[in-house]
Amino acid sequence: MNAKPARGATGSTGGPTGASAPNGTNGSSSGSMVRRILLGSQLRRLREECGVTREAAGYSIRASESKISRMELGRVSFKARDVEDLLTLYGVTDETDREPLLGLARESSIAGWWHNYSDVLPGWFQTYVGLEGAASRINTYEVQFVHGLLQTEDYARAVVTAGHRTEIADEEVERRVALRKERQQMLLGESAPRLLCVLDEAALRRPFGSRAIMDAQLAHLAEISEQPNVTVRVVPFELGGHPAESGAFTLLRFPESDLNDVVYLEQLTSALYLDKKDEVAQYAQVLDGLVENSLDPSASRQHLHRIRQLA
Repeated sequence: MNAKPARGATGSTGGPTGASAPNGTNGSSSGSMVRRILLGSQLRRLREECGVTREAAGYSIRASESKISRMELGRVSFKARDVEDLLTLYGVTDETDREPLLGLARESSIAGWWHNYSDVLPGWFQTYVGLEGAASRINTYEVQFVHGLLQTEDYARAVVTAGHRTEIADEEVERRVALRKERQQMLLGESAPRLLCVLDEAALRRPFGSRAIMDAQLAHLAEISEQPNVTVRVVPFELGGHPAESGAFTLLRFPESDLNDVVYLEQLTSALYLDKKDEVAQYAQVLDGLVENSLDPSASRQHLHRIRQLA
């Protein structure tokens, strides 16, 4: 998957607009994103098994080849009629086989809670929002920002402001901060995902806002890392070089066995979603190397407090 953001739009899910579902609302809306991806992968498998090209599939539903590609990647919503026609084209005529897929199509049409923030949430990022909200494990490495799920309100406001080359209206800033606050609710409750955040020391020492804002942010990191589902590990400067030479990334894992792990990468002019197993495996290996070379959770908390004292 490949989409194009404006630089600083998410800050590798740590900047102004990174989002996920608030507690109690992510079950249906984030689940709809997962169902779209699952349905898309099933349709792709059926199409390939019967030797139908994307062009031919698109023609059958009065759409383009690129529309079929987006459907198979779970990037667009599904119309029941289109799914019915595609299943017929692919030779799936038995109602027993058709109904589960049509059910997925119906369930995938549920609008995500984040659509309420469409004025400040780029369309290309909505895929990530849904995936993150449905993940059971969120493993991330950050080098420039504290991850969005762990930002204080004042720090998030400073990051939002710094991430735009032109002046941004106060109302938009507050909308983006509100979006961030809702996102963080996913870390609460019985169904909260497990978050592993590996932070390069540079992200802790790069100032956003005042000294007081940075001090509060570091204190918050130390406090939230005490939660049983949140692990914060710091890669100190003295480590020198390390495996994550390519920069920040997030690896999402899901409870559904049919859904591949996904790596999210933000670049200067694009955002990538990688789900090929060999590519994901390389990032998982890098993450393992970072964990091995970083300070353990207790030592990371001590390091956070040490940086606060030196500021």
